[in-house]
Amino acid sequence: MTVPSKTAHSPINSYSLDKEPYYAEIGGEVELFTTAAKLKIPVLIKGPTGCGKSRFVQSMAYRLKRPLITVACHEDLTSSDLVGRYLLKDDETVWMDGPLSLAVKHGALCYLDEIVEARKDTTVLIHPLTDDRRILPVEKRGEILKATDNFMLVMSYNPGYQSAIKDLKQSTRQRFLAIEFNYPPRDLECQIITHETGISPSMAARVVKLGEKVRNLQHHGLDEGVSTRLLIYTASLICQGISPQQACDAAIIRPMSDDGETQRGMHDIVSTIF
Repeated sequence: MTVPSKTAHSPINSYSLDKEPYYAEIGGEVELFTTAAKLKIPVLIKGPTGCGKSRFVQSMAYRLKRPLITVACHEDLTSSDLVGRYLLKDDETVWMDGPLSLAVKHGALCYLDEIVEARKDTTVLIHPLTDDRRILPVEKRGEILKATDNFMLVMSYNPGYQSAIKDLKQSTRQRFLAIEFNYPPRDLECQIITHETGISPSMAARVVKLGEKVRNLQHHGLDEGVSTRLLIYTASLICQGISPQQACDAAIIRPMSDDGETQRGMHDIVSTIF
């Protein structure tokens, strides 16, 4: 989860973004998110790994001028990790707010990344925040926090890794407006890679072409397509003088698969394009 700086005067100050993150809109998601924020509707963002979900949330927090508190969800995440807990400090017991409590109190955007990784009993505690009550019960203190107007809850997950064990309950899903993400269209992905790495447009086009070919291997040796993030890593290596073949091997082929036959198939694609 995001860690605040020790020099901040307020616990929320360090969560504000001082620079606008680059984000290239695909199709109306900015207006949709902005309207949801205005109407105080929580948002669920669905999409494959590395397609821009987190960057989009960062961009929206900056546009809306709200602090952004990000929590990377995992199976050991407890309700205390989100709400807060009592800690010993200088022989005294003091209360320390968790990221969700901070966001509720200070009107921040709270982003629960990969929410399906969290335990079911942890996700249930957000329910009172996602209806007209907009409250967060803090059982350990016997109090109820009322969300300020600017508080917004955003969650994300990757439907490609859904299973019966790791899935959102309908009682949770139907509390959110959902925005579905996918890999950007070819021209836009070229634009993103060029902007992020400084690579030439012609070389960016070849990297994107490689990405499209590798994504066609999904369900034919690969569980998921190559992310835009990995394409950016590849282009960054090429910009630093690494050969395209070595860059593709290190940033795409090796991370994507350990299977020798699948790796050879990707090497063949690289040889064709480069």
